Amino acid sequence: MTVLGRSVRAGFESRFHRPAAGLWSAPGRVNLIGEHTDYNDGFVFPFAIDRRTVVGLRPREDRSIRVASSFAEETVELDLAELSPQNLNGWSAYPMGVAWALGEFGADLTAVTGFDVYIDSDVPIGAGLSSSAAIESAVAVALNDTWDLGMDRRMLARVGQLAENRAVGAPTGIMDQSASLLGRVDAAVFLDCRSLQSEVVPLGFQASGLELLIIDTKVSHSHATGGYAARRESCESGASLLGAASLRDVSVADLTRAAEVLDDETFRRVRHVVTENQRVLDTVRTLREQGPTAIGAFLDASHASMRDDFEISVPELDLAVEASRDAGAIGSRMTGGGFGGAAIALTPHRLVPAVQSAVAVAFTSAGYAAPDMFVVHAAEGAMRED
Repeated sequence: MTVLGRSVRAGFESRFHRPAAGLWSAPGRVNLIGEHTDYNDGFVFPFAIDRRTVVGLRPREDRSIRVASSFAEETVELDLAELSPQNLNGWSAYPMGVAWALGEFGADLTAVTGFDVYIDSDVPIGAGLSSSAAIESAVAVALNDTWDLGMDRRMLARVGQLAENRAVGAPTGIMDQSASLLGRVDAAVFLDCRSLQSEVVPLGFQASGLELLIIDTKVSHSHATGGYAARRESCESGASLLGAASLRDVSVADLTRAAEVLDDETFRRVRHVVTENQRVLDTVRTLREQGPTAIGAFLDASHASMRDDFEISVPELDLAVEASRDAGAIGSRMTGGGFGGAAIALTPHRLVPAVQSAVAVAFTSAGYAAPDMFVVHAAEGAMRED
């Protein structure tokens, strides 16, 4: 059993005075490329990382749900009959929202028992590594097993997305939950967010001597705040003005016409999504044809687009990207929803210490708080642990 697993078993017994019936876990994710394309029916290319959320769960004999975690002192309790988005708030909206969303996808919540759940995690919060989807996915697989629902992983991803959209109030797409549920070792998930078709594509980082370095700026962000929602509204407006169902239906060749039809800000939002979709396709193709050492330019271009067209970067992220590239990273970009969080730097293994040192020096010189930096590896998706 992992250290995190032992922590969850101990935490469960401390809060609920009985042992957990089982442990389930789900990973955070890093998006290699394809930012803000998911809710535009586009393409994304994330992978599950070796940082996980573990949940201990035990069914009850009554209809109560009790949720507790290592990161909150309170234990939140609610009856199954009271499960609805308007009754959920705070951190407990994530696990309780999943239970509610399972009902929206066909689970008969009048025929199941309540449960106790305890949550612990080593996925950094607020870093753009989807700590929220890790919670949702771990709880989803736990309840899918406990309630014997028989839902497949793709449906559970939709459950997690609905919980995030309605119970938490964050208008995110389906990428995060898909990566957390479908991930594989040393591979990324190439996901078509319109059809929800997915393909596991080998990354080959280890064979090529590459590491993916996370540079967590520790600038906090929240998807439920206005910046993310405003970008989504711009995308929907741009698609409508161009006569498209979504920006998935707008090609790079259409951008000339888009510049004539749209105001400058809306055009730049549209241009990011359209070119980012193409960069995802180009990255997957290049990985297959030339290997991971050839994808750096796409990562660099993605960051420039998010900085200049989508305007979701911050000075700390820009500095992390610039300093890591100058020190030898073959490609670097911010990752996640933006307005803070983390950058990723695809770096030759031997240069990781030099890149970390260069970034640390650059942050100190700029007067910024020291970032957290760590390497992640592509890992297995959600599973039962014990």
